[in-house]
Amino acid sequence: MKNSDSEKNDLYNELLITLSINCEECCGICCTALYYTKMDGFPEDKAAGKPCGNLKDDFKCSIHNDLVDYKLKGCMAYDCFGAGQKVTQEIYRGLDWKKNPEAADQMFQVFLIVYQLHQMLWYLIQAKTILIDNTIKIDIHNLIEENGKMTQMGPEEIIKLDLEQYRDRVNHILKETCKAVHSEIADNNHSIDCMGKSFKKQNLDGKDFSMTLLIAADFEGCSLNKTNFLGADMRDTNFRNTDLSKSLFLTQMQINTAMGNDNTKLPEYLTMPERWR
Repeated sequence: MKNSDSEKNDLYNELLITLSINCEECCGICCTALYYTKMDGFPEDKAAGKPCGNLKDDFKCSIHNDLVDYKLKGCMAYDCFGAGQKVTQEIYRGLDWKKNPEAADQMFQVFLIVYQLHQMLWYLIQAKTILIDNTIKIDIHNLIEENGKMTQMGPEEIIKLDLEQYRDRVNHILKETCKAVHSEIADNNHSIDCMGKSFKKQNLDGKDFSMTLLIAADFEGCSLNKTNFLGADMRDTNFRNTDLSKSLFLTQMQINTAMGNDNTKLPEYLTMPERWR
């Protein structure tokens, strides 16, 4: 019989799978609900609630295979943490906004809330894998359970959630987790602007890059064991020939915006972008 810790780990692993994007199970919500601009690497300047011009009737993208050629970095980078299929298949039970336009605005509101909850859930699951004291582990587990209950609610209840109150508690736990990770590091000066900086082949084990601008920075060949990238801006950051498998708080969206190659190693829960190969 499994002990409680093993059962929790199985639960967390299953949750991670549900946080992987699955466009086949979605009704093109992100391509419709969100506001985006051409300047940010999207096909056009688009208002929230308006379908992308490349969204087909079957909710597939007509230029998906050509995103690299069109240099649509915004599209290539975007990841909804599985919120799209959660809203479409579970919360609305297969309903889509096109056939049910009266539900569209509500569905888009629910999507934006579930997206944020799934994003926070991702970070909480990452936090629980770090060796910290049992008190924090219990708090993380309780927040994960609460998150699951919220995303199982009906649309009307989800819209009424006090998301900021929950976010404050999640942020507090994440800060405590980061403190626990970095307390053993004597020299850990935290700069929030490292745009274009070269760290090539440096030992950056345990370094805190949380919420840091790393746009076009060079990490090629660096040692990044327990290096914290929570919320870091990794657009065009160079991770070629670099091992990220033991780095902390990485998301698929960060990886999608960064630069890598076949020799870049990722944590097992992340997928290597096709353009890296």
